[in-house]
Amino acid sequence: MPEWLWAGIWGFVAGSALLIGAAVADLFTLGKRTIAYIMAFGSGVLISALSFDLMADAYRRGGFDSTSIGFVGGATIYSVLNWLLSRHGAKNRKRSGGQQPSEKENPGSGMAIAIGALLDGIPESMVIGLSLIGGGSVGFVTVIAIFISNVPEGLSSSAGMKKAGRSRLYIFGLWSAIVLISAIAALIGYAGFRGASGDFIAAITAVAAGAMLAMLADTMIPEAFDEARNWAGLITVLGFLTAFVLTKLGG
Repeated sequence: MPEWLWAGIWGFVAGSALLIGAAVADLFTLGKRTIAYIMAFGSGVLISALSFDLMADAYRRGGFDSTSIGFVGGATIYSVLNWLLSRHGAKNRKRSGGQQPSEKENPGSGMAIAIGALLDGIPESMVIGLSLIGGGSVGFVTVIAIFISNVPEGLSSSAGMKKAGRSRLYIFGLWSAIVLISAIAALIGYAGFRGASGDFIAAITAVAAGAMLAMLADTMIPEAFDEARNWAGLITVLGFLTAFVLTKLGG
């Protein structure tokens, strides 16, 4: 099977966890604290993958300059776009409580939430495709980390959408579209940058990593802390350790 197709498949696999989270939110009524615990664990997993997988790979390919510029650039781009979307109703798109506005309360917020979900998912998927460039194999820990973190993302956001009165068709239609786009983004990450220099690939990988860390700080960690409180730090550390162990076992 060609590598570009594998990139798309792994992007689809990682993105499919969003649908799993949405299904859990649809079938069960979980307490906000339980959702926060899952969110904290997923945050720790993703932070570890960013540190030991993505940033390490970017540094190996392009050194400190390309990696640092891309990392800060990715966080800046994400933060600006997230700020713009927040002004149109997408600020609390990852929240499981009653923070998300309904379409009646804030017309156009549904579209803003959809675009926000897309903004959150594309960087994660692109790094999967980028990890295949150069004859390498897809980063196992990266895929696992993104998959694990996507479950609480889909769960918390879907629970919030449900409380805001959005239909089951809207919720599952949104996540299905994001899963498909995730596969395409991973494919583009591989096919679009396959002939690029090591410095350029390092910068793009770091851009994605910076955007992902900014996403964690802006959306996932606040949800976890608001409900888990004193236990959020410990659970985040356990998630971090889990991904760290996977990294060492995989190496």
